[in-house]
Amino acid sequence: MAPARKRANLSGVERRAVELDTIASVLPIDRRDELAELLTDKDVETLRHLVNQGMGANTLRALTSDLAYLEAWGLAATQKSLPWPAPEALLLKFVAHHLWDPQHREADPDHGMPADIDDNLRRQKFLKSVGPHAPATVRRRLANWSTLTKWRGFDGAFASPALKSAIRLAIRAAPRQRLRKSAKAVTSDVLAKLLATCATDSLRDLRDRAILIVAFASGGRRRSEIAGLRREQLTVEPPISVENGPPLPSLAIHLGRTKTTSGEQDDVVYLTGRPVDALNAWMAAAKIDKGSVFRGIGRWGTVSNRAIDPQSVNAILKQRAEMAGLEAGEFSAHGLRSGYLTEAANRGIPLPEAMEQSRHRSVQQASSYYNNATRRSGRAARLL
Repeated sequence: MAPARKRANLSGVERRAVELDTIASVLPIDRRDELAELLTDKDVETLRHLVNQGMGANTLRALTSDLAYLEAWGLAATQKSLPWPAPEALLLKFVAHHLWDPQHREADPDHGMPADIDDNLRRQKFLKSVGPHAPATVRRRLANWSTLTKWRGFDGAFASPALKSAIRLAIRAAPRQRLRKSAKAVTSDVLAKLLATCATDSLRDLRDRAILIVAFASGGRRRSEIAGLRREQLTVEPPISVENGPPLPSLAIHLGRTKTTSGEQDDVVYLTGRPVDALNAWMAAAKIDKGSVFRGIGRWGTVSNRAIDPQSVNAILKQRAEMAGLEAGEFSAHGLRSGYLTEAANRGIPLPEAMEQSRHRSVQQASSYYNNATRRSGRAARLL
């Protein structure tokens, strides 16, 4: 049977699963089968269009995540898929369900997101934290909702005075403290404890050691960049000469398009010494000479042909933290990013030099990753 005829005989869910699988190499998608049930044919068509337009993988991944959440919430709240364009009343309902006052909720159980909708989203693992959403999350999802609406050729009510007023009043009524993505930074002392749990020559230890040390040493790479790293992005550089010792191996990682670059830019970061050795040891053991660098490992030690997903980087870090006797809940993959900059500050490396490796574009944003504990005990707080 021809491929086109096979596809025509598939159910709607099966067909969407196949369509999602065809773009997974460009846009790594977690929970493909669940998304196939949740997203509509038009949603998948939109994602395929954006992939073909060459939009950055990180932006596409965020759009896919938000679209899935919006569809899940819409089904739970209205028992229907999202209408395009969404009426103003539905946008106001979204704000009311996600920005609410916990104190008011105690007096009025109907305030905020209804319990049945909350339970529905938690069962599907779309809701994890307790309480109202962060205003930035609500604004981002509304912005992506607006963007997707425009790409479908519609105008929306996203700029309506009523919606802007509702968001402003909700934020004012229920201020929320901004929390760090990782409560604690993974500085070099923490990293050493994590790496100590990867002491054997097993494939899993070699892979996890390479993931952790490469993510940190390359400037605190985002988990999506580590999960999506391919052999073709690596180039061998001339060894680095050092006094009283053998030259250190050097590699360049060509990041290509990232969260903060355009398609014409090719950001490059460098690895020297131990990270290069760790990476080479993993690739040699796993026989990786092309394609995805960091891959899944089966129950019997079989290395998969497919890349790990970004969430796996987070899970690996937390697992290693627990093995090291640390509080796993205090660390996340993002702690490698803040940890790199915090460690640079601790060692007196100028922020602009550290930013060359982390590839931050904003000094304000980069400096915000310096943990308060480090600032409180650092030299800048003890001038007198």
